[in-house]
Amino acid sequence: MKTFIVVIAIAVFLVVLFQSFTIVSANKTEEQKYTVILNDKDFEIRFYPSATVATIHSDAKTYKDLSGPGFRKLAGYIFGGNETNTSISMTSPVHMDVNDSVSSMSFVMPSSYNEENLPKPNDPGVIIQKTPDEYVAVIRFGGYASDKDLAFYSAKLNDILKEKGITSYGNFRFLGYNPPFQFIDRRNEIIVSVKWEK
Repeated sequence: MKTFIVVIAIAVFLVVLFQSFTIVSANKTEEQKYTVILNDKDFEIRFYPSATVATIHSDAKTYKDLSGPGFRKLAGYIFGGNETNTSISMTSPVHMDVNDSVSSMSFVMPSSYNEENLPKPNDPGVIIQKTPDEYVAVIRFGGYASDKDLAFYSAKLNDILKEKGITSYGNFRFLGYNPPFQFIDRRNEIIVSVKWEK
C-alpha cells in the first residue's frame, strides 16, 4: 500500500512539474500585439494592427476537423518546411475561422518577420499574407475548446454586442493560446470584427 501511495505521489509531482514548465514556456511565447479599447466585465473591444500570418484554407466544417490537419500543415512550415529550412518560432494565438464555406487556420509570424523576409513555404497550401488593421470584440473562456464551446460563446458575444448596440461583421473566429499538452490555465477567445469609431 505504501509503495502505491509513493508511486501516486511521484506521478502527481511529475504532472505538476511538467504543467508548471509548460505554463512558464507558454508565457515566454511571443503574443500577437493589440490594444484594449474597451474593457467590459463580459467582453473587450481591441484594436489589432496589421500582422503577417501563415494561413491554410480547408473545407473542414468543424473545429475538430480543422484543428489537427491545419496545425500539422502550418507547423510543418515553421519547423523547417520552407525553401531555406528555417525554423520559425511559434507565437500565440492560433487563429481559426470555422464556417460552412471555406475555413482557415493562421499562425501569426514573429514580429521580426514580414512578407519580404519570410522563407517561401514548401507546401503551396500555406499562404503568407498580411492581415488588415481591425477592431474586434472578444469574449474569453477556459478549458479545452470544442465545437459546442465555439457555438455557445459566439452566440453569447453576439447577444452582448446587440445589447450594447455595437455592429459586428464577418465570421466569429476562434483564438487558441495554449499547446494541447497544457492542462490548466488554458485561454481561449472568440472574436468578431466590429465597426468602431476612433
